Amino acid sequence: MRPDPQHHIPYFSRYIDLVSEDELISALENDLDAFLGFLRTVPENKADYAYAPGKWTVKQVINHVIDTERIFAYRALCFARGEQQTLPGFEENDYAAQANLTHTDLHLLAQEFDVVRRSTILMFKQLQEPELLRMGQMASGRANPLSLGFTICGHGKHHVNVLKERYL
Repeated sequence: MRPDPQHHIPYFSRYIDLVSEDELISALENDLDAFLGFLRTVPENKADYAYAPGKWTVKQVINHVIDTERIFAYRALCFARGEQQTLPGFEENDYAAQANLTHTDLHLLAQEFDVVRRSTILMFKQLQEPELLRMGQMASGRANPLSLGFTICGHGKHHVNVLKERYL
């Protein structure tokens, strides 16, 4: 089942709309393979490349996708478990600035993405419809775990498109 637009903030639609599958688990699994396949095509000499001053490097973009997946998976877990508190937002540029990627290479980031995504998939496999549809509150608005799962998937696709268009 796909998320209902009433069950997430409108901004998430830009990511959810990039997901062609109707089932979350198959979408996450297919995207895992596609994302890792894409990473294998990125030359290591592009890892620290930024297409303009002040823009993130390739490694920072990939690390951002990983950070965001962790945060959104945590939010999905909280909402599935009935958390009543408003979850805080995060400032992606601050996270990127604080991530020391000096001793990180594309291979290590690919391994990390693989592990994080597999963990996300296992979590969502255990959630049933009532949990997937349970609404929760974030600083930016309300959402449910199903919407957050599709957002995770589409967010990765979005950044692959950005990397292809602006970096490679």
